[in-house]
Amino acid sequence: MAATGGPLNVADLQSPHRVARAFVEAGVQAGHPRNADFNGASQEGVGLYQVTHRGGERFSAAKAYLTPHRGRPNLRVETGARATRILFDGAGGRRAVGVEFLQGGALHTVRARREVLLSAGALLSPQLLMLSGIGPAAQLQRHGIAVRHDLPGVGEHLHDHPDVVQVMDTPALTDLFGLSLAGARNLLGGVREWRARRTGLLTTNFAEAGGFIKSRPEEAAPDLQLHFVIAKLLDHGREWSWGHGYSCHVCLLQPRSRGRVTLASADPQALPLVDPAFFADADDLRRMVQGVRRMREILVQPALSALGGRELARSAGAQSDEQIAQFIARHADTVYHPVGSCRMGPGPLDVVDAQLRVHGVQGLRVVDASVMPRIVSGNTNAPTIMIAEKAVDGLRAGG
Repeated sequence: MAATGGPLNVADLQSPHRVARAFVEAGVQAGHPRNADFNGASQEGVGLYQVTHRGGERFSAAKAYLTPHRGRPNLRVETGARATRILFDGAGGRRAVGVEFLQGGALHTVRARREVLLSAGALLSPQLLMLSGIGPAAQLQRHGIAVRHDLPGVGEHLHDHPDVVQVMDTPALTDLFGLSLAGARNLLGGVREWRARRTGLLTTNFAEAGGFIKSRPEEAAPDLQLHFVIAKLLDHGREWSWGHGYSCHVCLLQPRSRGRVTLASADPQALPLVDPAFFADADDLRRMVQGVRRMREILVQPALSALGGRELARSAGAQSDEQIAQFIARHADTVYHPVGSCRMGPGPLDVVDAQLRVHGVQGLRVVDASVMPRIVSGNTNAPTIMIAEKAVDGLRAGG
């Protein structure tokens, strides 16, 4: 039974690309079940992704939860601001009473009547806790930060979905996104269609299709996720390549490796040091090697091979397990799903409790993906929104 009536609009793609549909057919040809709803009875299979869209454009968490309430007198949004530390009630106090932030070169403070909710993400939430004196005592002292509460788990247990991309060059498929005269004409046509009907090329989320598959048949559940992109994606789009093509990501859903976030300095404008520790556990790399092989089995099926794609040289030379492992080691990267650095739980290395309250202090909760004890087997956007709704329920209940 489908859920309806919530603030976040989830819908089928407005105008899925024919090549994304070809990927789904290729996945079926490779032996994977067709799946029209990855959130349904079974996650396994290939299909088109549902997206947070409305009217042919992205329907973000801000549009769902913030924009409708901009006129409320008890809501104020500060932009261009960077939080620098959490304020407490006195030098040795344990109750959070506000936040200090930098804006326009000046320091400002905002006071909290009840609680402070920290929602800076899995990389910056632990940094802000440590800058505020909450974290591993030895690390804080090393940077000259007074220890308010020795909480050794802050910044630990960081993990993510390691991801690697195979890119295919398809010069003849000029209706795909790409750098060419034909691509420019298509884009201009897409702009006109979007303005007129809110359909067409500009409604894409780029990663239109994908799947949840197993690295080995004996796996109890899918341990790999695929994202099929209707463009050539090199270095997260930072590297340009002339012409047209498509890409396919494969990422590991339940990595065993754990990294950490540490302070670079006591300067709140200095970014923290992030060690994702990808493939520190050898089993993660083994599964990723199999993931590349499973992905390639799909990409060579007739539904896609008929389109005349050619694998780019950076991955094409990787054929043996050892060569594939070397390719992964050189090119694997984040898929932007970091979690775990303010882990929820009752243990000595956990940071928040089941109500997201920071251990050892009062009036402070962490509300973002950093609290996940273990990463979800899929994209982290919706689960993170769920965490925020859980926090709201707790606040309303006085818990």
